[in-house]
Amino acid sequence: MRYFPIFIDAQALQVLIVGAGEVAARKLELLLKSPAHITVVAPEVCTTVRHLAESDQVTLVERAFEKSDLDSRRMVFVATSDEALNADIHKLATQRNMLVNVVDNTPLCGFITPSIIDRSPLVIAMSSGGNAPVLLRYLRQKLESILPANLSKLGSFSERFREKVKQSLSTVTERRYFWESVLEGDIAEEVTQGNDDKAEQKFLAALEDASEQKQTEGQVYLVGAGPGDPDLLTFRALRLMQKADVVVYDRLVSPQILELVRRDAEKIYVGKAKSHHTVPQQDINQILVDQAKAGNRVVRLKGGDPFIFGRGGEEIETLLAAGISFQVVPGITAAAGAGAYAGIPLTHRDHAQSVVFATGHLKDGTIDLNWQALAQGNQTIVFYMGLTGLPIICEQLIKHGLSADTPIALVQKATTSDQKVLTATLSTIVSHPQLSEMKPPTLIIVGCVVSLQSKLNWFE
Repeated sequence: MRYFPIFIDAQALQVLIVGAGEVAARKLELLLKSPAHITVVAPEVCTTVRHLAESDQVTLVERAFEKSDLDSRRMVFVATSDEALNADIHKLATQRNMLVNVVDNTPLCGFITPSIIDRSPLVIAMSSGGNAPVLLRYLRQKLESILPANLSKLGSFSERFREKVKQSLSTVTERRYFWESVLEGDIAEEVTQGNDDKAEQKFLAALEDASEQKQTEGQVYLVGAGPGDPDLLTFRALRLMQKADVVVYDRLVSPQILELVRRDAEKIYVGKAKSHHTVPQQDINQILVDQAKAGNRVVRLKGGDPFIFGRGGEEIETLLAAGISFQVVPGITAAAGAGAYAGIPLTHRDHAQSVVFATGHLKDGTIDLNWQALAQGNQTIVFYMGLTGLPIICEQLIKHGLSADTPIALVQKATTSDQKVLTATLSTIVSHPQLSEMKPPTLIIVGCVVSLQSKLNWFE
């Protein structure tokens, strides 16, 4: 992110625009939506700028630019057709540590003006850093179409009662919960329909009820983050992630998914790696209880699905014992994601009529599994956390009846841009020259369906 987004208080902002053609006029019309004090300097003036000057909305100085024009200014827009002059003004403004924008010349811009959706007091600003203007325009059109024009009424209503809510409800969490209930309920509907008196009556009644209640009860949501690709999140998962006060997340939750969490939410990392638990499971359980008892809305964010090798069952047992309310939001498990993105159907009527999930996690140097049940023909086996135990897995499956020529696939970082697939057989995978390149998280898929990978692979 080269350009850091920021909103500047324009109440007393002194702005200089050098140039008065149609390009300058577009910037001027945008600036006039703010209370900034604007001066335009130019020897030649277009009709639009002159009209605005004649209506006393802007100060117009009809002459060439002078160095002294920069005095007492905080922001400068340069919009002349003289490239040498533009560069000179940029240099002078930069020396004075002023905010300077040379229109249509990104390298000479200390700041850029975003594309704006105005629903004052709600303002949405977007930018592509000058790299994708068509895409930006497309997105703005999409947002303009889904954001109702009367959204500004709701913003003004919220602004009107903000201080009263702050006085009535003592904690940030209480205020947040209250406002969410207002925005999601019939009060907001009354506001947008223009029924201000009725909306105010309902609002004040709801606020009185909220102020008389004891501490807001917290809740825990066990949310499956899926195998890695943010596009595979469920709508419900995304909605809860953006409402959470606290997010407790694992190592397998990708940075791209964490970016979708509400910005001001507290994030607590409890990831586990091989032979290293940053936070023991019992401590994770206690974190969930403590945060919920503090009145927080807690999202326990897990890679894949919470109930498939995610210890979700252990965590909700602790929540039940503590009397904490909870919900479970399923996610796409790693096996489904890895199979689909690697081009390996986990079932296929010509190759596999069943699929079984197993853990390849080593304990005391062994993998305690029912190998006889796993080593069945026409069955796909998916091993989670099995990379370290791969030699044992291959040895035991062959020992208990699977052919040494049975296809096997390792899928690393499934569904992400870093996905890597390595295929071989049970007898050759351990000696494969590329095996050392495979790193966790890696899923192991065993069965005849793996033979379809080269034909059905669509992602890489």
